[in-house]
Amino acid sequence: CLSVCPSDCVPACLSLPQQYVLLHDMVSAHNVVRCSVFRGTEEDTEEILSTDLVPGDVIVIPPNGMMMPCDAALVGGTCIVNESMLTGESVPVMKTQLPLPPRGQPDAAVSELLYDPEEHRRHTLFCGTEVIQTRYYSGERVRAVVVRTGFSTVKGRLVRSILFPRPSEFQLHRDAARFLLGLVGLATVGMAYSLTLSARQGESLGRMLVEALDIVTITVPPALPAAMTAGVVYAQQRLRGGGIFSTSPQRINTAGQVNLVCFDKTGTLTEDGLDLWGVRRIQDNRFCPPEHQVAAESLERSHFLVAMATCHSLTRIEGRLSGDPLDVKMFEATGWVLEEPSPEETALHDLMTPTVVRPAKQAPAETQASEERDLDIAAVMGCYEVGILAQFPFSSSLQRMSVVTRVLGERRLHAYLKGAPETVARLCRPESVPCDFWEVLENHTAGGLRVIALAHRCLEPRLSWHRLHSVNREVVECDMELLGLVMMQNQLKVQTVPVLSELHRAGIRCVMVTGDSMLTAVSVARESGLVPPQAQVIVAEAVPPRDGQPATVHWSYSQEGPTPDSQAGAEPSYHFALTGRSFCTLLEHFPDLLPKLLLCGTVFARMAPEQKTQLVEELQQVDYFVAMCGDGANDCGALKRAHVGVSLSQLEASVASPFTSRTPDISCVPRLIRSERPNSPPSLPLSFSALPHSLHCICSVYIL
Repeated sequence: CLSVCPSDCVPACLSLPQQYVLLHDMVSAHNVVRCSVFRGTEEDTEEILSTDLVPGDVIVIPPNGMMMPCDAALVGGTCIVNESMLTGESVPVMKTQLPLPPRGQPDAAVSELLYDPEEHRRHTLFCGTEVIQTRYYSGERVRAVVVRTGFSTVKGRLVRSILFPRPSEFQLHRDAARFLLGLVGLATVGMAYSLTLSARQGESLGRMLVEALDIVTITVPPALPAAMTAGVVYAQQRLRGGGIFSTSPQRINTAGQVNLVCFDKTGTLTEDGLDLWGVRRIQDNRFCPPEHQVAAESLERSHFLVAMATCHSLTRIEGRLSGDPLDVKMFEATGWVLEEPSPEETALHDLMTPTVVRPAKQAPAETQASEERDLDIAAVMGCYEVGILAQFPFSSSLQRMSVVTRVLGERRLHAYLKGAPETVARLCRPESVPCDFWEVLENHTAGGLRVIALAHRCLEPRLSWHRLHSVNREVVECDMELLGLVMMQNQLKVQTVPVLSELHRAGIRCVMVTGDSMLTAVSVARESGLVPPQAQVIVAEAVPPRDGQPATVHWSYSQEGPTPDSQAGAEPSYHFALTGRSFCTLLEHFPDLLPKLLLCGTVFARMAPEQKTQLVEELQQVDYFVAMCGDGANDCGALKRAHVGVSLSQLEASVASPFTSRTPDISCVPRLIRSERPNSPPSLPLSFSALPHSLHCICSVYIL
């Protein structure tokens, strides 16, 4: 006889209302804030609750920042925003105001510049993101126009996917339903036989009903629900002992059937951060040996070191450097100091005061007469400083960023470029690229390093400060001189490689789903073992219809890995990689091709939260039992939709995830699968073991 202990069942039942309360608090946390809205003139503002905002309202972003309660287009000033809720990467990004529409052009040309939140992401403040800091022009406040509110926002769609997920159909439930229907059919036959036999014997109606219902209770064992419940409760106890907590007991029965696991990257497979491995400078059109220290006095004023110190989008927040971890590590390696103007200093000028970088410790250098230097300024200051006058932010489609700088005391402007090596090399003069460039690049990328190329160009005198703000980046980013390579290393967590190897030996497929760039994702996939060393990664880029042209798919080999020629004589192995935009295009325009790519797809980069959820659903459509492991709020939808969702965080993700682990690494995934696989699913053995007993009892009743 099986019994269920009330002390085990009560906590499991009470945890469900608590999770709903936490989920409600998470949903409403960003909605109840006060906002200043312009009413009429710029001086006339009114404070209202964010729940009263409507599209078209112009709100004021305070200097100390705020949590965005809506999607808004920035129309004045700049903002430093933490978008970790959307991307999972705790990287503050700079948002600039929308560019002014062109003047004197026909309506057809202007219509192409209609605002779109996705196309103008660099100018959009999304709901749920945190504005950390604002910078404004002389006397003007930072303004943004509300474009979407409520469930129409980016976070609203994420919340909607958590609150109202698509119904999940588990094979266990279907098998259990078929089993019960079989028992009901067997009981129906027994009832019909019992009623017919009793009617022939002339028994009373009451006795006929009692005997018929007795057949039903014998056929369907009354202890079966209790036995199934006991199995789930004991499974919860076993998981709790391993540091894994479950808020959805019905998912426990599916954990042992998982045959595909989706992993987030940052904070799940890797540590939160990058380390500088070394640099390879170019001198006399040849690569220098690898250097692991760049803050040397001999390199203090070299273009290579200046490029590392200026080509970034860093800012200071409460006295600390904040920005992309790659930029932070590169800048810290130079040993330079970054100085930003205060709001009071900015208010004294019509244009924003530039950011200045300089060596932390420097000796005054001898000032030589030159047409490019202003001796008076150099003599007064007596130090070497570089001002960042303009910035062309990093673009994932262009795979590069650039800045325009000016050295204190010089008249000429200098441009520095940073980006993917293959992209930067195409923008440089051929004579500045070493003949062994691609060989050196392949050697470093094959070792799992993230490689960044740097380039420099001295701008012509005609490109002055005033003309700089009206030229396109293509005018600046051309005819560059290649300076060298910077190698970064993204450290994996200690348990990542052995756990992925264990899952691979168990026949469980593993894929990476991340919001990071394609280059970084492929590099980490190779280092962690998701992609074997000799395997080739094929990037599928789907282009949506445009200008009357149909949607197309372009195929290219990733630069992170061996070339097809190097695989001669070896068994070919291919893995596909997709970006979030390509995934959506394939889903809409190539529905027959997408399932084939999913069967061999290993790396999914630049995936938005809703795209992660769609990916899990599509994998389920091709008969995978999908598990999702993540730690960020951007993983909530996928964690909720997967057959088994495992959260490594105690914050937002734990509210939506069926399972939460105290261990902050992926070692909990095989532990969860291993604990349930011997009895997977535990309810079916109990059900099928009851079938012979039911048949024995009903046959005995028929005979008697």
